[in-house]
Amino acid sequence: MKISISRQNLYLLVLSVFLLIFVLLFSFIVLIPQGKEYREKRTHIKKKEVELKVLKNYNNDTTDILKTLKTKNKHIVYAFENTFEPERFKELHGGYFSKLTISKGKKENNIDDFSVYSIEASSKIDSPKTFYNFLDSVNKTEWIISVNFPITFKREGDLINSSFTIKVYSNPDDLNSSR
Repeated sequence: MKISISRQNLYLLVLSVFLLIFVLLFSFIVLIPQGKEYREKRTHIKKKEVELKVLKNYNNDTTDILKTLKTKNKHIVYAFENTFEPERFKELHGGYFSKLTISKGKKENNIDDFSVYSIEASSKIDSPKTFYNFLDSVNKTEWIISVNFPITFKREGDLINSSFTIKVYSNPDDLNSSR
């Protein structure tokens, strides 16, 4: 029995077998290893996208917190930006004191980017309420101020003599000029 296949069909059959072998080799040598690498990269990218989403949410949350803190503490932020003016302090709070001495703190007392002013104050008041009024007015000023202990009160006749130290934290002049 003789099989008669035409020459065209034989070429077509050989070409089809060659293409089938080529496709199989290409898929096993190139596509399957690349597919594995693709899947690994895809899972890595999905992990990074989840990380990015978490970090974006964290960023949005902290930005919201920062905005609320800025609006809530606007006067404090403003106080950090102001420089201390000793003459203005004397004008605003001089009425509470009989004697007011302002001296700039030494360089070793300066903290980071702040200049520290030491204010030695003594006053004669008729009641402690005057002192507390002074503390309330200091709280509302445009500077960062701390009243340091000890605060001494001594009675002298009808008046009370008080003495204490106040520290004012201010931006140095050279820092404000560069802003």
